[in-house]
Amino acid sequence: MQLLVRNKIADLSTWHSYFDGDRSLVAEVGVTLQHLWQTTDDPNDVFFLLDIKDIDSANAFMAKPESQELGVKSGVISREVHYLETLPIPS
Repeated sequence: MQLLVRNKIADLSTWHSYFDGDRSLVAEVGVTLQHLWQTTDDPNDVFFLLDIKDIDSANAFMAKPESQELGVKSGVISREVHYLETLPIPS
């Protein structure tokens, strides 16, 4: 299962420094970063794709006060979260 997140952020370098520091914390709950993108017209509009073990663990991690505080400190203005499952490609 995967989690696609879009963050509108105040400043890419600030956000990135917090994002890099947070990766060891999310690894503890079975979350692995697969891709990190930014839009071509706005460097402060970032998307990232995570492999997750299950929705409940991911939700519990994002609901932690520490996670919420990290979002504020890193300059997240808004966030979209989408859980994804892989579909077979028709032949």
